[in-house]
Amino acid sequence: MDAVDISSPALAPWPLMRNNFAPADLAAAVALLEQDDPVLTQASQVRAFEREWSEWLGVRHSVFVNSGSSANLLTLAALRETYGPGEVIVPTLTWVSDIAAVIQNGFEPVFVDVDRRTLGMDNDEVIGKLSANTRAVFITHVLGYNALTARLLDELARRQIPLLEDCCESHGAAFHGFRVGTLGLMSNFSFYYAHHLTTIEGGMISTNDGRLYQLLRMLRSHGMVREATDDDLKQSYHDEFPDLNPEFIFALPAYNVRSTELNAAIGRSQLKRLDAGNAERAENLAAFLAHLDPEKYQTDFAVEGSSSYALTLVLREPDERLCQRVMSALRAARVEFRRGLSGGGNQLRQPYLRRRFGSDAWANYPRVEHLHFYGFYIGNYPGLHREQILALCEMLNGL
Repeated sequence: MDAVDISSPALAPWPLMRNNFAPADLAAAVALLEQDDPVLTQASQVRAFEREWSEWLGVRHSVFVNSGSSANLLTLAALRETYGPGEVIVPTLTWVSDIAAVIQNGFEPVFVDVDRRTLGMDNDEVIGKLSANTRAVFITHVLGYNALTARLLDELARRQIPLLEDCCESHGAAFHGFRVGTLGLMSNFSFYYAHHLTTIEGGMISTNDGRLYQLLRMLRSHGMVREATDDDLKQSYHDEFPDLNPEFIFALPAYNVRSTELNAAIGRSQLKRLDAGNAERAENLAAFLAHLDPEKYQTDFAVEGSSSYALTLVLREPDERLCQRVMSALRAARVEFRRGLSGGGNQLRQPYLRRRFGSDAWANYPRVEHLHFYGFYIGNYPGLHREQILALCEMLNGL
């Protein structure tokens, strides 16, 4: 094969994210600031964003917080308050805050390997590790791929074990026509700058459970009862604690993870173009996988329903020489990438888990080990041109 020109202008530069903040988003923030005596902390914009997000997603309730990691933390805190201590089944391929939230809330994480086509948890392993001590399965929809199956949902329903969904990288991904984040007890989203929708920093917890919604509202703001919207719930606390000022009853040892009106105004603006952006992302991923050499790279990902956070590049076989050529070529072409896929690869290799589970626990999960060393992601966002994607594939195929 002829040598490929890795200095092609079609490839340079290619960051992980570009143009994720539009003039309309800035205008929404400026309009808020230009109001007479604007309220900037959590108020009407936050409430409107929560309502509009719930309508878009297809759930009854949403709670806006200051990050996706805070969404993880409150979700597990609400689970602890409702179901008590025990085990939570978690992925080996995920972001650190998912597992950190499990540990911080006193649960024992139980790990499973990945499904190579969805990058989510291997459903057979999940079902095999369910027990009387399982309090939840905390699934991650990695890089925009849906990780759910009917078999898993049916088994969890049969055993009455809650499903928690991390959708931080998968806004708008779908399973059988339902958006991910609507099929579990609670779901988490991140609105970090690089994600499908950004509030610069921010996150959302969504649920159809009214009791959990009230609990999450209190957990978000110091455990204060006044944050609840259920008048009967508030009255019950007032009656039980008549010696306390009703405005300052702290029901839970909680947090302050509120966001601001500015972040919510930006989110409302971004939400208007989320579906259109997701459609472009899906087309980009389809073109990328269709033009990669399947002898060198994995191309058979389960793309149905994907909202594609990134272009997924995984070597088909563990080939260290090809791996080094790929990284060198991407760097030379100024194509930004991340090795190890979501969260840097196998979480059990990280110091915070090695101290807890031992220095070689990672070795029990061979499929995530392959992704740790031979998996990469490359930025995918609206505005990428087809010729860029084809030039990238040509370069990679020529290595």
